[in-house]
Amino acid sequence: MIKKDEIIWWASENFWKKSAIFVTGLMTLVLVLLTFDTVNKITAGSKRVPAYTVINNQIDYKYNKTRNMFEPVIGSESPLFGNMLTAEEAEGLINLGKLTIQAKNCMNCHTLLGNGAYYAPDLTKAWLDPGWGAKSVRETLMLNFLMDPENNARTFGTNRKMPNLGLTEAEAKSIIAYLKWMSSIDTNGFPTNFKTIKQ
Repeated sequence: MIKKDEIIWWASENFWKKSAIFVTGLMTLVLVLLTFDTVNKITAGSKRVPAYTVINNQIDYKYNKTRNMFEPVIGSESPLFGNMLTAEEAEGLINLGKLTIQAKNCMNCHTLLGNGAYYAPDLTKAWLDPGWGAKSVRETLMLNFLMDPENNARTFGTNRKMPNLGLTEAEAKSIIAYLKWMSSIDTNGFPTNFKTIKQ
């Protein structure tokens, strides 16, 4: 039998208890610091997540040879539904869109930024989806679809149709604003192999 005073310091129970407490405390501190750093990087108006007023501009998605991936490109003025919005108006509209998407449980079928379900199309770059046909009719087609998906669906052979969620016109427009803003976020090339609408 080994006596207590013969145990090597690094093999003692006391050492491992103290080590566990130290490592837990250190990792908690690292987690807190990383959380603050991440929040700074994902807040609207940061380098990778544009301010809400970006919905007043044209948004495209182009290949960047230096980064070896596609990235959003913010272009000239192209106001949503022909209305230039102030920062407060844009933020209010986008927040209503986000809340509507949450209230209607859109992520039960759709994916946003890699989160959600895979039954229906990924909405991360939905504003840029070529399925809307042409840039000139995109807003109208999106609005008509959201207001009456059963009669305006383009299933592309899947026969999957979105149910009518009973959206008001204001809610539908706010969802479109949210999706336009979402398409401006630099997602490191996600989703991959995405083809955009003709600009």
